[in-house]
Amino acid sequence: MTDDYRILNKAKWDERAPAHAASPDYAVARFLADPEYLSEVVRFDLPLLGDIRGLRGVHLQCHIGTDTISLARLGARMTGLDFSSASLAQARLLAEKTSTPAEFVESDVYDAVSVLGTAQFDLVFTGIGALCWIPSIDRWARTVANLLRPGGRLFLREGHPMLSAMDETHTDRPTVGYPYFEMPEPMVFSSGTTYVETETEFTQIMAHEWNHGLGDVVTALLDHGLTITGLVEHRSVPWEALPGQMRRDANGEWRLTEHPERLPLTYTVQARRELAGGE
Repeated sequence: MTDDYRILNKAKWDERAPAHAASPDYAVARFLADPEYLSEVVRFDLPLLGDIRGLRGVHLQCHIGTDTISLARLGARMTGLDFSSASLAQARLLAEKTSTPAEFVESDVYDAVSVLGTAQFDLVFTGIGALCWIPSIDRWARTVANLLRPGGRLFLREGHPMLSAMDETHTDRPTVGYPYFEMPEPMVFSSGTTYVETETEFTQIMAHEWNHGLGDVVTALLDHGLTITGLVEHRSVPWEALPGQMRRDANGEWRLTEHPERLPLTYTVQARRELAGGE
């Protein structure tokens, strides 16, 4: 695997970061106006996330930092990590304007341990829409395990791989059109749009993505010594993943209009690095 995917994907995220920060969907204005405001993503996570006050946390693939800052507002000492310098510029600006003591570090997710150190964190948080940009879930799981202190935990909510296998161009019914399992070669997409409201016209349109089956994710975490402490599949997703087939609920999440029981849309996995001696 060459680094071509990183170059293409980084260019895409660098171009979109200012538009995302300016979009009402990321609610930057609400962060500035209300010191207790939390992102919709983190508000959804709260019942499973629980009390994180005092924990040292790292948010991998943090983008413009709205979820990172939300976690800091819940009392964690947060570091956000992303490979997009433009995204981090927006994150640092938001942290400065909101007086949030969060640190932001530029790095590819696979290099996180060499940049941040081994066994430094009580919490590794990965927000939704992150894993599709990395080719190897096993390598990601190894990174997570090495970042966690003994007793530390992973919190991951992600788009469900069954949803990611759907071809969104079929607007009449869910139709499988892409791999469910992780494949060596990427899925190559070309699109000048993005997932938030914006009038910006983009020129960086190529992207390489991978799907990772639920079994792939769980097995990778187990293989690197983590204990699975929770697995929940959800019937909602934060964006309109299947246009023409979804409705938005009161919490800003999107659900299937018909037969929501037939397709999981997101999932949450929690895992723990055991204490020394298996305590």
